Parts: sequence; C-alpha cells; structure tokens
Amino acid sequence: MMTATTEGGPALLFARTKVNRDDQRIFVAKLVALAVLTSVGTVLALRPEPPLIVFGVVILAAAYTHAVELQHQCLHHSAFRGSWPHRLTGVPLGIPLFVVYSHYRLRHLQHHRHLGTPQDTEFFGFDTRTPLTVSHLVRGLFDYRRLGTVLWEVALAATGRWTYGFGPVSPTMRRRIVVDHLVMGGAVLVALCVTVAGYGEYPLRLWVLPLLLAVPMHFLVELPEHILCDTESTDVLRNTRSIRGSRLSTWFTNGNNLHIEHHAAMSVPINRLPRRHEETRLHAVHVERTYLDFYRTLWAALRRREGKA
Repeated sequence: MMTATTEGGPALLFARTKVNRDDQRIFVAKLVALAVLTSVGTVLALRPEPPLIVFGVVILAAAYTHAVELQHQCLHHSAFRGSWPHRLTGVPLGIPLFVVYSHYRLRHLQHHRHLGTPQDTEFFGFDTRTPLTVSHLVRGLFDYRRLGTVLWEVALAATGRWTYGFGPVSPTMRRRIVVDHLVMGGAVLVALCVTVAGYGEYPLRLWVLPLLLAVPMHFLVELPEHILCDTESTDVLRNTRSIRGSRLSTWFTNGNNLHIEHHAAMSVPINRLPRRHEETRLHAVHVERTYLDFYRTLWAALRRREGKA
C-alpha cells in the first residue's frame, strides 16, 4: 500500500503487475522442489541410524519453514493466475507449522494495511513495539505457546465459538477460517490416531521433532523484516528492511529477504522482486547485504541497549 510519504518514491519499486504464465510456472517449480526436499527429509528421518534421523529432521524443519514462505505468496494471490488455487495450495502448506491459511491471510493483509500504526497485526515473530531485549527475543525464538493457541482455536472452531479479535470479519471469511481450522484439527487428529495405533514414531519423527526445530528457524527468517526500523513511520522505505542475500537465501525465504520490495507492491510475484532491489538500495534506509550483516547489527544494538539498562 503506497502512503503519502512514498508517492514520490522510485517508480519501479511501487509498480504493480499481474501474475503471468511464467510466474505461475516458477511457483509450481518451487512446489516441486519443496516436495523433493520433503521426500528426502522423510526418507532420512525414518532411517534407523541416529545421525541420518537427525539430518532428516533438520531437512524437514527447513522444508516446513520454506513451506510457510510459499504459503505467504499464496496469501497475496501472487502465485497463480486464478484466485482459487491459492487457498487450495496455501492450506496444506501451513499445516506442518500450524499456520491456518485464511486466518493468516486476514491478519497479514491487515499488517500490510496498518504497518507503522498501533493497529498492526503482524502474525509472527518479534513485536517491534516491545522493548528490544535478549529475553524478548528468546521468548519469540521459542514461541511454542502459539501452537497451543492454534489448537485452542481449532477447538473453538469445532464447537462454533470461534471469533476474530482484530476487527470485523465478513461471514464468508469467517466460514473459510473455521473450515481451515477444522482441516488443521483433522491433521492433528490423524497424527493422534496413528500414535494410538502404535505407530507414534512416524508423527514424532516426521512432524513433532521437525516442528520443534522449525519454530525457531522460522522466527530467524521473519525477524529482520521490521526490527530496528522506524516502526512509527508509515513509509515503507523507513519501516521495513531488505537483505540482498544470496540465491540460496532468496530461494529458502521465498524472497522474504526483499521485504521492502514486497511491502511496496505486495501483489507482485515474488520472482520479480530481485530486479527492483537496486531502487531499494538507492532509496531505502534499512538495506543489508547479507543475513549475517543483519544479525551483527542486531547484536550490536542489543549490547548497546543492555549496556544502558
């Protein structure tokens, strides 16, 4: 969303485009790569050798983290030419990391609309409006409480008591959110049934252990987006960060590293964002070269603030 403070900004950065056939093919290729990665992780996690089990669990955790970043593109309807495949694809992408697609979509689009205001409803990560301390970061890094919250909302949806706590919601959107919660609950129920039947090793290795690792892994991907930026400004060139990164990090985060470019024109297919980075580098305030550079900056800021405490 372009604000008054950004209307005079770089033209390419804020240009909107529609999804074309090439964009769709690229996203489908990403889904295929995710399927391959998940298959490799599954095979290794089910091996009897402990080192291979550990390696498989790590691969699955990375796959589940990557899946949520692909789901993020579906939220914005920038993956397919039609609208209906986005939810069909986005719902299963979020199940391993307990992310309910329609609920996430509603809150995330509000985040885009209200970034830089008290109404921001960011779904994941560190709340940049809270003090920057090690304890707050550690709490966000291991935010397993969110998993319990999702299960509680599944129960509310199943009993007809689910409500949205961040403003009005249309009946259609509410129905979608309730259904998506029930799908999540169904997946958990299947895992519980498999466990009760005496095959608990499968959900343990293929879901529970990767999930425990994926929670902090995903936090580290999301953290750079707005932290240490001007969170009281509605100017995307000031309140958001981009990281140039490598081809690997751009693929793994599905372009989440180019976050200024994304917020400037959120419906643009992710694969088109790298060509806009040069304008970001010239005009934006918070631009890093690598993720390592960002975490060095964060560590320095923590030391300064802890020293003043």
